[in-house]
Amino acid sequence: MAKVCVIGAGFAGHTAALYLGDKLGRDHEVTVINRSPDFVYIPSLVWVGIDRMPVEKTLFDLERVYSRMHVRFIAGRATEVHADAQQVVVEPNGDEAAPVQVDYDYLLIATGPKLDFAATPGLGPAEGNTWSICSPPHAVEAREHYLTAVARMEKGERQRIVIGTGHGAATCQGAALEYISNVHKDLLRRGVRDKCDLRYLSNEPALGDFGIRGLSVKHKGRRRTAEDFIGAVFRDYDIEPLVGRGVTGVEQQAIHWQDMAGAEGETDYDYAMLIPRFVGQPLKYVDADGTDVAEKITNPAGLIKVDGIYGLPYDELAANPDAWPAVYQNPAYRNIFAAGIAFAPPGPISRPHVNPNGVPMSPAPPRTGMVSGIIGRIVALNIVDLVKQGRMTHSERMTEMAAACIASMGDSMWDGSAAVIMVYPVVPDTRRYPNEEGRDQFVTHLEMGLAGAWMKRMIHTTFMHKLQGRIGWKIIPE
Repeated sequence: MAKVCVIGAGFAGHTAALYLGDKLGRDHEVTVINRSPDFVYIPSLVWVGIDRMPVEKTLFDLERVYSRMHVRFIAGRATEVHADAQQVVVEPNGDEAAPVQVDYDYLLIATGPKLDFAATPGLGPAEGNTWSICSPPHAVEAREHYLTAVARMEKGERQRIVIGTGHGAATCQGAALEYISNVHKDLLRRGVRDKCDLRYLSNEPALGDFGIRGLSVKHKGRRRTAEDFIGAVFRDYDIEPLVGRGVTGVEQQAIHWQDMAGAEGETDYDYAMLIPRFVGQPLKYVDADGTDVAEKITNPAGLIKVDGIYGLPYDELAANPDAWPAVYQNPAYRNIFAAGIAFAPPGPISRPHVNPNGVPMSPAPPRTGMVSGIIGRIVALNIVDLVKQGRMTHSERMTEMAAACIASMGDSMWDGSAAVIMVYPVVPDTRRYPNEEGRDQFVTHLEMGLAGAWMKRMIHTTFMHKLQGRIGWKIIPE
Protein backbone atom coordinates (compact mmCIF):
# COMPACT_ATOMS: atom_id res chain seq x y z
CA MET A 1 0.00 0.00 0.00
CA ALA A 2 1.41 3.37 -1.05
CA LYS A 3 1.32 6.34 1.31
CA VAL A 4 0.82 9.78 -0.21
CA CYS A 5 0.99 12.96 1.87
CA VAL A 6 -0.12 16.44 0.79
CA ILE A 7 0.88 19.49 2.84
CA GLY A 8 -1.56 22.31 2.18
CA ALA A 9 -5.17 22.39 1.01
CA GLY A 10 -5.39 25.50 -1.11
CA PHE A 11 -6.17 25.38 -4.84
CA ALA A 12 -3.13 23.22 -5.65
CA GLY A 13 -3.12 20.88 -2.67
CA HIS A 14 -6.87 20.41 -2.45
CA THR A 15 -7.23 19.78 -6.20
CA ALA A 16 -4.46 17.19 -5.95
CA ALA A 17 -6.16 15.60 -2.93
CA LEU A 18 -9.44 15.21 -4.82
CA TYR A 19 -7.73 13.38 -7.68
CA LEU A 20 -5.59 11.29 -5.34
CA GLY A 21 -8.58 10.30 -3.24
CA ASP A 22 -10.63 9.48 -6.31
CA LYS A 23 -7.94 7.30 -7.91
CA LEU A 24 -6.01 5.91 -4.93
CA GLY A 25 -8.03 6.48 -1.79
CA ARG A 26 -9.78 3.10 -1.62
CA ASP A 27 -6.59 1.04 -1.93
CA HIS A 28 -3.85 3.33 -0.64
CA GLU A 29 -3.35 5.88 2.13
CA VAL A 30 -3.78 9.54 1.19
CA THR A 31 -3.24 12.13 3.94
CA VAL A 32 -3.75 15.88 3.76
CA ILE A 33 -2.26 18.25 6.35
CA ASN A 34 -3.63 21.79 6.52
CA ARG A 35 -3.48 24.49 9.18
CA SER A 36 -7.13 25.40 8.79
CA PRO A 37 -10.03 22.92 8.96
CA ASP A 38 -11.63 24.88 6.11
CA PHE A 39 -10.97 25.32 2.42
CA VAL A 40 -10.89 29.01 1.51
CA TYR A 41 -12.05 30.25 -1.89
CA ILE A 42 -9.58 33.13 -1.87
CA PRO A 43 -10.72 34.95 -5.07
CA SER A 44 -14.00 35.91 -3.41
CA LEU A 45 -12.27 37.54 -0.42
CA VAL A 46 -12.24 40.63 -2.65
CA TRP A 47 -15.98 40.87 -2.00
CA VAL A 48 -15.63 40.08 1.70
CA GLY A 49 -13.26 43.04 1.99
CA ILE A 50 -15.97 45.52 0.92
CA ASP A 51 -18.85 43.84 2.79
CA ARG A 52 -20.46 42.43 -0.36
CA MET A 53 -20.18 38.75 0.64
CA PRO A 54 -20.20 37.08 4.07
CA VAL A 55 -16.92 35.32 4.74
CA GLU A 56 -18.84 32.11 5.44
CA LYS A 57 -19.72 31.84 1.73
CA THR A 58 -16.02 31.50 0.88
CA LEU A 59 -15.42 28.51 3.19
CA PHE A 60 -16.31 24.84 3.51
CA ASP A 61 -15.27 22.07 5.89
CA LEU A 62 -12.44 19.91 4.52
CA GLU A 63 -13.04 16.90 6.79
CA ARG A 64 -16.54 16.50 5.37
CA VAL A 65 -15.22 16.41 1.80
CA TYR A 66 -12.24 14.17 2.51
CA SER A 67 -14.30 11.61 4.41
CA ARG A 68 -16.22 10.98 1.18
CA MET A 69 -13.03 10.87 -0.91
CA HIS A 70 -11.22 8.29 1.26
CA VAL A 71 -8.65 10.88 2.33
CA ARG A 72 -7.29 11.17 5.87
CA PHE A 73 -7.22 14.75 7.12
CA ILE A 74 -5.07 16.33 9.84
CA ALA A 75 -5.82 19.91 10.84
CA GLY A 76 -2.48 21.19 12.00
CA ARG A 77 0.87 22.70 11.10
CA ALA A 78 3.58 20.70 9.35
CA THR A 79 6.90 21.67 10.95
CA GLU A 80 9.52 19.23 9.63
CA VAL A 81 10.13 17.02 6.63
CA HIS A 82 12.50 14.10 7.27
CA ALA A 83 13.45 13.54 3.66
CA ASP A 84 15.37 10.26 4.10
CA ALA A 85 13.02 8.73 6.66
CA GLN A 86 10.08 9.93 4.52
CA GLN A 87 8.14 11.42 7.39
CA VAL A 88 6.38 14.71 8.06
CA VAL A 89 6.17 16.04 11.62
CA VAL A 90 2.85 17.74 12.37
CA GLU A 91 1.65 19.83 15.28
CA PRO A 92 -2.11 19.21 15.31
CA ASN A 93 -4.44 22.06 16.17
CA GLY A 94 -5.26 22.26 19.86
CA ASP A 95 -3.13 23.29 22.80
CA GLU A 96 -2.91 19.78 24.29
CA ALA A 97 -2.28 17.88 21.05
CA ALA A 98 1.10 16.15 20.82
CA PRO A 99 3.12 16.21 17.57
CA VAL A 100 2.48 13.29 15.21
CA GLN A 101 4.51 11.78 12.39
CA VAL A 102 3.03 11.04 8.99
CA ASP A 103 4.85 8.51 6.82
CA TYR A 104 4.91 8.94 3.07
CA ASP A 105 6.13 7.30 -0.09
CA TYR A 106 5.28 10.43 -2.07
CA LEU A 107 5.04 13.97 -0.73
CA LEU A 108 3.37 16.97 -2.35
CA ILE A 109 4.23 20.34 -0.80
CA ALA A 110 1.46 22.79 -1.65
CA THR A 111 1.55 25.05 1.36
CA GLY A 112 0.82 28.30 -0.40
CA PRO A 113 2.83 31.34 0.67
CA LYS A 114 4.00 32.80 3.90
CA LEU A 115 2.74 36.38 3.86
CA ASP A 116 6.03 38.20 4.36
CA PHE A 117 4.76 41.50 5.76
CA ALA A 118 8.00 41.81 7.73
CA ALA A 119 9.96 42.35 4.51
CA THR A 120 8.48 45.88 4.40
CA PRO A 121 8.80 47.87 7.65
CA GLY A 122 5.41 48.92 8.98
CA LEU A 123 3.40 46.82 6.51
CA GLY A 124 0.43 44.68 7.40
CA PRO A 125 -2.40 44.17 9.89
CA ALA A 126 -0.08 43.34 12.79
CA GLU A 127 1.42 46.82 12.48
CA GLY A 128 -2.01 48.43 12.31
CA ASN A 129 -1.11 50.55 9.29
CA THR A 130 -2.25 48.67 6.18
CA TRP A 131 -4.67 45.82 5.62
CA SER A 132 -4.83 42.65 3.55
CA ILE A 133 -7.39 40.44 1.82
CA CYS A 134 -5.07 37.40 1.62
CA SER A 135 -6.89 35.31 4.25
CA PRO A 136 -10.39 35.26 5.77
CA PRO A 137 -9.36 36.96 9.05
CA HIS A 138 -7.44 39.58 7.10
CA ALA A 139 -10.37 40.21 4.73
CA VAL A 140 -12.79 40.60 7.66
CA GLU A 141 -10.41 43.02 9.36
CA ALA A 142 -9.93 44.95 6.10
CA ARG A 143 -13.71 45.16 5.72
CA GLU A 144 -14.12 46.76 9.15
CA HIS A 145 -11.49 49.41 8.47
CA TYR A 146 -12.87 50.03 4.98
CA LEU A 147 -16.35 50.56 6.45
CA THR A 148 -14.86 53.02 8.93
CA ALA A 149 -13.50 55.03 5.99
CA VAL A 150 -16.90 54.82 4.30
CA ALA A 151 -18.60 56.11 7.44
CA ARG A 152 -16.28 59.11 7.46
CA MET A 153 -17.13 59.84 3.83
CA GLU A 154 -20.82 59.62 4.66
CA LYS A 155 -20.20 62.34 7.25
CA GLY A 156 -18.64 64.53 4.57
CA GLU A 157 -14.96 63.82 5.27
CA ARG A 158 -12.65 63.24 2.31
CA GLN A 159 -10.69 59.98 2.41
CA ARG A 160 -7.53 58.84 0.63
CA ILE A 161 -7.55 55.13 -0.28
CA VAL A 162 -4.46 53.37 -1.63
CA ILE A 163 -4.58 49.79 -2.91
CA GLY A 164 -1.81 47.74 -4.50
CA THR A 165 1.40 45.89 -3.62
CA GLY A 166 3.52 46.48 -0.55
CA HIS A 167 6.90 45.21 -1.74
CA GLY A 168 8.99 45.49 -4.90
CA ALA A 169 8.93 41.69 -5.38
CA ALA A 170 5.23 41.15 -4.61
CA THR A 171 2.85 39.27 -6.85
CA CYS A 172 -0.99 39.06 -7.01
CA GLN A 173 -1.41 42.42 -8.71
CA GLY A 174 -4.67 41.00 -10.09
CA ALA A 175 -6.15 40.80 -6.59
CA ALA A 176 -5.23 44.44 -5.95
CA LEU A 177 -6.76 45.44 -9.30
CA GLU A 178 -9.99 43.60 -8.45
CA TYR A 179 -10.16 45.13 -5.02
CA ILE A 180 -9.66 48.72 -6.12
CA SER A 181 -12.21 48.32 -8.92
CA ASN A 182 -14.76 46.89 -6.48
CA VAL A 183 -14.03 49.66 -3.99
CA HIS A 184 -14.80 52.19 -6.74
CA LYS A 185 -18.10 50.50 -7.59
CA ASP A 186 -19.06 50.12 -3.93
CA LEU A 187 -18.41 53.79 -3.21
CA LEU A 188 -20.57 54.73 -6.18
CA ARG A 189 -23.32 52.47 -4.85
CA ARG A 190 -23.09 54.15 -1.46
CA GLY A 191 -23.13 57.63 -3.01
CA VAL A 192 -19.75 58.73 -1.62
CA ARG A 193 -17.34 58.19 -4.53
CA ASP A 194 -16.88 61.96 -4.85
CA LYS A 195 -15.45 61.98 -1.30
CA CYS A 196 -12.56 59.63 -2.12
CA ASP A 197 -9.15 59.96 -3.78
CA LEU A 198 -8.41 56.45 -5.10
CA ARG A 199 -4.85 55.42 -6.00
CA TYR A 200 -3.37 52.16 -7.34
CA LEU A 201 0.23 51.63 -6.16
CA SER A 202 2.08 48.76 -7.86
CA ASN A 203 5.52 47.33 -8.50
CA GLU A 204 4.51 46.49 -12.08
CA PRO A 205 6.60 48.23 -14.75
CA ALA A 206 3.33 49.09 -16.51
CA LEU A 207 -0.39 48.71 -15.88
CA GLY A 208 -1.57 45.25 -16.86
CA ASP A 209 1.84 43.62 -16.56
CA PHE A 210 0.56 41.27 -13.80
CA GLY A 211 4.01 39.68 -13.50
CA ILE A 212 3.47 37.84 -16.82
CA ARG A 213 5.17 40.39 -19.08
CA GLY A 214 1.77 41.90 -19.85
CA LEU A 215 -0.29 40.81 -22.82
CA SER A 216 -1.64 42.13 -26.06
CA VAL A 217 -4.77 41.08 -27.94
CA LYS A 218 -6.37 41.71 -31.29
CA HIS A 219 -9.39 43.92 -30.72
CA LYS A 220 -11.55 45.37 -33.48
CA GLY A 221 -8.88 44.80 -36.09
CA ARG A 222 -5.92 46.19 -34.20
CA ARG A 223 -3.62 45.08 -31.42
CA ARG A 224 -4.22 46.53 -27.98
CA THR A 225 -2.34 45.90 -24.76
CA ALA A 226 -3.58 45.19 -21.26
CA GLU A 227 -2.08 48.56 -20.36
CA ASP A 228 -4.49 50.17 -22.87
CA PHE A 229 -7.48 48.36 -21.40
CA ILE A 230 -6.67 48.90 -17.73
CA GLY A 231 -5.60 52.50 -18.37
CA ALA A 232 -8.97 53.21 -19.99
CA VAL A 233 -10.80 51.70 -17.02
CA PHE A 234 -8.75 53.73 -14.54
CA ARG A 235 -9.44 56.93 -16.43
CA ASP A 236 -13.16 56.12 -16.46
CA TYR A 237 -13.10 55.24 -12.75
CA ASP A 238 -10.90 58.23 -11.82
CA ILE A 239 -8.23 55.97 -10.29
CA GLU A 240 -4.70 57.37 -10.24
CA PRO A 241 -2.11 54.71 -11.20
CA LEU A 242 1.27 54.81 -9.48
CA VAL A 243 3.21 51.95 -11.12
CA GLY A 244 6.89 51.07 -11.17
CA ARG A 245 7.13 51.69 -7.43
CA GLY A 246 8.52 49.47 -4.71
CA VAL A 247 7.24 50.19 -1.21
CA THR A 248 10.11 50.57 1.25
CA GLY A 249 8.22 51.37 4.45
CA VAL A 250 4.83 52.32 5.87
CA GLU A 251 3.83 54.67 8.63
CA GLN A 252 0.39 55.75 9.76
CA GLN A 253 -1.05 57.70 6.83
CA ALA A 254 2.20 57.61 4.79
CA ILE A 255 3.54 55.00 2.37
CA HIS A 256 7.20 55.42 1.40
CA TRP A 257 8.41 54.10 -1.94
CA GLN A 258 11.13 54.31 -4.55
CA ASP A 259 10.58 54.25 -8.28
CA MET A 260 12.52 52.42 -10.98
CA ALA A 261 14.93 55.35 -11.40
CA GLY A 262 15.70 55.43 -7.67
CA ALA A 263 13.69 58.52 -6.80
CA GLU A 264 12.04 58.44 -3.38
CA GLY A 265 8.44 59.41 -2.81
CA GLU A 266 5.59 59.30 -0.34
CA THR A 267 1.87 58.66 -0.79
CA ASP A 268 -0.53 59.74 1.94
CA TYR A 269 -3.53 57.58 2.83
CA ASP A 270 -6.37 57.07 5.26
CA TYR A 271 -7.07 53.45 4.33
CA ALA A 272 -4.66 51.13 2.47
CA MET A 273 -4.75 47.50 1.35
CA LEU A 274 -1.32 46.37 0.16
CA ILE A 275 -0.39 42.81 -0.88
CA PRO A 276 2.87 41.65 0.78
CA ARG A 277 5.74 39.69 -0.69
CA PHE A 278 5.13 35.91 -0.79
CA VAL A 279 7.83 33.47 0.37
CA GLY A 280 7.87 29.78 1.25
CA GLN A 281 6.43 28.46 4.48
CA PRO A 282 9.12 27.86 7.17
CA LEU A 283 9.43 24.07 7.11
CA LYS A 284 12.55 22.35 8.45
CA TYR A 285 14.12 19.78 6.09
CA VAL A 286 16.50 17.19 7.53
CA ASP A 287 18.21 13.96 6.43
CA ALA A 288 18.65 10.67 8.30
CA ASP A 289 21.32 12.19 10.58
CA GLY A 290 19.26 15.24 11.40
CA THR A 291 21.41 17.43 9.13
CA ASP A 292 19.66 20.35 7.49
CA VAL A 293 19.12 19.59 3.78
CA ALA A 294 17.06 22.68 2.92
CA GLU A 295 19.58 23.69 0.22
CA LYS A 296 18.72 20.50 -1.70
CA ILE A 297 15.01 21.15 -1.50
CA THR A 298 14.38 24.91 -1.36
CA ASN A 299 15.69 28.14 -2.79
CA PRO A 300 16.68 31.04 -0.46
CA ALA A 301 13.04 32.19 -0.31
CA GLY A 302 11.93 28.79 0.99
CA LEU A 303 10.21 27.74 -2.26
CA ILE A 304 10.63 24.15 -3.44
CA LYS A 305 13.13 23.56 -6.23
CA VAL A 306 11.69 21.36 -8.97
CA ASP A 307 12.66 20.24 -12.48
CA GLY A 308 13.30 23.69 -13.90
CA ILE A 309 16.61 25.16 -15.01
CA TYR A 310 17.67 27.65 -12.35
CA GLY A 311 20.21 30.45 -12.56
CA LEU A 312 19.83 31.40 -16.23
CA PRO A 313 20.24 35.08 -17.13
CA TYR A 314 16.86 36.62 -17.86
CA ASP A 315 17.29 36.79 -21.65
CA GLU A 316 18.32 33.14 -21.80
CA LEU A 317 15.38 32.13 -19.62
CA ALA A 318 12.96 34.15 -21.76
CA ALA A 319 14.26 32.43 -24.90
CA ASN A 320 14.11 28.91 -23.44
CA PRO A 321 10.58 27.68 -22.66
CA ASP A 322 12.02 24.29 -21.66
CA ALA A 323 13.64 25.92 -18.62
CA TRP A 324 10.24 25.88 -16.91
CA PRO A 325 9.35 22.75 -14.90
CA ALA A 326 7.19 20.07 -16.49
CA VAL A 327 6.42 17.61 -13.67
CA TYR A 328 7.21 19.74 -10.55
CA GLN A 329 9.51 17.09 -9.05
CA ASN A 330 12.43 17.89 -6.74
CA PRO A 331 15.69 16.70 -8.37
CA ALA A 332 17.39 15.71 -5.11
CA TYR A 333 14.46 13.82 -3.57
CA ARG A 334 12.44 12.49 -6.46
CA ASN A 335 9.48 11.46 -4.34
CA ILE A 336 8.93 15.10 -3.31
CA PHE A 337 6.82 17.34 -5.52
CA ALA A 338 5.56 20.92 -5.23
CA ALA A 339 2.60 22.81 -6.67
CA GLY A 340 1.10 26.27 -6.64
CA ILE A 341 2.99 29.12 -5.02
CA ALA A 342 5.12 26.58 -3.11
CA PHE A 343 7.22 25.67 -6.17
CA ALA A 344 10.19 27.83 -7.08
CA PRO A 345 9.94 29.24 -10.60
CA PRO A 346 13.22 29.32 -12.55
CA GLY A 347 13.03 33.10 -12.66
CA PRO A 348 10.67 35.99 -13.37
CA ILE A 349 8.36 36.20 -16.38
CA SER A 350 8.45 39.99 -16.56
CA ARG A 351 11.88 41.54 -17.02
CA PRO A 352 13.41 42.07 -13.57
CA HIS A 353 14.59 45.48 -12.50
CA VAL A 354 16.66 46.73 -9.57
CA ASN A 355 16.81 50.48 -9.16
CA PRO A 356 20.10 52.34 -8.53
CA ASN A 357 19.52 52.06 -4.76
CA GLY A 358 19.19 48.28 -4.89
CA VAL A 359 15.40 48.17 -4.48
CA PRO A 360 13.85 45.41 -6.64
CA MET A 361 10.90 46.20 -8.88
CA SER A 362 10.23 42.71 -10.16
CA PRO A 363 6.73 41.24 -9.92
CA ALA A 364 7.01 37.55 -9.09
CA PRO A 365 5.40 34.98 -11.43
CA PRO A 366 1.77 34.35 -10.43
CA ARG A 367 1.08 30.72 -9.51
CA THR A 368 -2.40 31.00 -8.04
CA GLY A 369 -5.93 30.10 -9.06
CA MET A 370 -6.21 28.18 -12.31
CA VAL A 371 -2.45 27.72 -12.63
CA SER A 372 -2.33 26.20 -9.12
CA GLY A 373 -5.21 23.88 -9.88
CA ILE A 374 -3.68 22.66 -13.13
CA ILE A 375 -0.32 21.96 -11.51
CA GLY A 376 -2.02 20.21 -8.58
CA ARG A 377 -3.83 17.92 -11.03
CA ILE A 378 -0.66 17.21 -13.02
CA VAL A 379 1.28 16.24 -9.90
CA ALA A 380 -1.57 14.12 -8.53
CA LEU A 381 -1.94 12.17 -11.78
CA ASN A 382 1.82 11.59 -11.92
CA ILE A 383 1.83 10.25 -8.36
CA VAL A 384 -1.02 7.95 -9.39
CA ASP A 385 1.12 6.85 -12.35
CA LEU A 386 4.10 6.15 -10.11
CA VAL A 387 2.00 4.13 -7.68
CA LYS A 388 0.29 2.07 -10.36
CA GLN A 389 2.92 1.72 -13.09
CA GLY A 390 6.18 3.16 -11.83
CA ARG A 391 6.49 5.99 -14.37
CA MET A 392 5.00 9.43 -14.97
CA THR A 393 2.93 10.18 -18.08
CA HIS A 394 1.69 13.73 -17.46
CA SER A 395 3.50 17.03 -17.88
CA GLU A 396 2.63 20.66 -18.50
CA ARG A 397 5.01 23.60 -18.37
CA MET A 398 3.74 27.11 -17.79
CA THR A 399 5.07 27.78 -21.31
CA GLU A 400 2.43 25.27 -22.50
CA MET A 401 -0.34 26.20 -20.10
CA ALA A 402 -3.42 28.30 -20.78
CA ALA A 403 -4.99 30.27 -17.98
CA ALA A 404 -8.22 32.20 -17.67
CA CYS A 405 -8.76 34.99 -15.16
CA ILE A 406 -11.94 36.91 -14.54
CA ALA A 407 -11.09 40.06 -12.61
CA SER A 408 -14.15 41.51 -10.92
CA MET A 409 -14.73 45.24 -11.39
CA GLY A 410 -17.99 45.39 -9.48
CA ASP A 411 -20.13 42.44 -8.38
CA SER A 412 -23.60 43.70 -9.33
CA MET A 413 -25.47 41.52 -11.81
CA TRP A 414 -27.05 44.66 -13.29
CA ASP A 415 -24.30 47.28 -13.53
CA GLY A 416 -21.18 45.38 -12.49
CA SER A 417 -18.31 44.47 -14.76
CA ALA A 418 -15.31 42.18 -15.04
CA ALA A 419 -12.21 41.84 -17.17
CA VAL A 420 -12.20 38.42 -18.80
CA ILE A 421 -8.58 37.51 -19.56
CA MET A 422 -7.49 34.41 -21.46
CA VAL A 423 -3.74 33.89 -21.80
CA TYR A 424 -1.98 31.19 -23.79
CA PRO A 425 0.63 30.36 -22.84
CA VAL A 426 1.03 31.87 -19.36
CA VAL A 427 4.80 32.20 -19.88
CA PRO A 428 5.48 33.57 -23.38
CA ASP A 429 7.04 31.11 -25.84
CA THR A 430 8.83 33.13 -28.49
CA ARG A 431 9.97 29.98 -30.27
CA ARG A 432 6.43 28.97 -31.14
CA TYR A 433 4.99 32.48 -31.49
CA PRO A 434 7.93 34.67 -32.58
CA ASN A 435 5.78 37.37 -34.19
CA GLU A 436 3.10 37.51 -31.51
CA GLU A 437 5.13 38.42 -28.43
CA GLY A 438 5.30 34.77 -27.46
CA ARG A 439 1.56 34.14 -27.22
CA ASP A 440 -1.10 32.67 -29.48
CA GLN A 441 -3.18 35.65 -30.53
CA PHE A 442 -6.04 33.40 -31.62
CA VAL A 443 -6.50 32.20 -28.03
CA THR A 444 -5.25 35.13 -25.94
CA HIS A 445 -8.15 37.45 -25.27
CA LEU A 446 -9.16 40.36 -23.04
CA GLU A 447 -12.65 41.79 -22.80
CA MET A 448 -14.56 43.83 -20.23
CA GLY A 449 -18.25 44.12 -19.55
CA LEU A 450 -21.32 43.06 -17.62
CA ALA A 451 -21.14 39.50 -18.94
CA GLY A 452 -17.88 39.13 -17.04
CA ALA A 453 -19.62 39.97 -13.76
CA TRP A 454 -22.12 37.17 -14.38
CA MET A 455 -19.25 34.81 -15.24
CA LYS A 456 -17.35 35.77 -12.08
CA ARG A 457 -20.30 34.93 -9.85
CA MET A 458 -20.99 31.75 -11.82
CA ILE A 459 -17.38 30.64 -11.37
CA HIS A 460 -17.61 31.19 -7.61
CA THR A 461 -20.65 28.89 -7.48
CA THR A 462 -19.22 26.34 -9.92
CA PHE A 463 -15.87 26.06 -8.19
CA MET A 464 -17.38 25.79 -4.73
CA HIS A 465 -19.32 22.85 -6.20
CA LYS A 466 -16.26 21.29 -7.85
CA LEU A 467 -13.94 21.72 -4.90
CA GLN A 468 -16.41 19.98 -2.60
CA GLY A 469 -16.12 16.92 -4.83
CA ARG A 470 -19.78 17.01 -5.74
CA ILE A 471 -21.33 15.20 -8.69
CA GLY A 472 -19.58 16.01 -11.97
CA TRP A 473 -16.62 17.72 -10.29
CA LYS A 474 -14.09 16.14 -12.66
CA ILE A 475 -15.71 17.59 -15.78
CA ILE A 476 -15.31 21.16 -14.48
CA PRO A 477 -11.84 22.33 -15.56
CA GLU A 478 -9.33 23.68 -13.08
